[in-house]
Amino acid sequence: MKKAELLKKIAEDAGISQAQAGAALESFTNAIVETLKQDDKLSLLGFGTFTIKHLPERMVYNPSAGEKVKAKAKNVVKFKPGKGLTDRVQ
Repeated sequence: MKKAELLKKIAEDAGISQAQAGAALESFTNAIVETLKQDDKLSLLGFGTFTIKHLPERMVYNPSAGEKVKAKAKNVVKFKPGKGLTDRVQ
């Protein structure tokens, strides 16, 4: 599913316009980003939890060059699905 299809589905289910659905989705994604930027986690009961994991600088193997290179430190987003989500997709 692409974003346009998701917005259409949200608009239909909620009885709102696609523009309003787009604004709501944008607000939701911005809230997730802002929460994660503060090194906090976002838990949605029955859906899942978004967290940030810090990966320190490390040496990794580059198979195309056949040598080890230094990978920069970075933060990655992790998502752990909740039991409610897992149960609903089975």
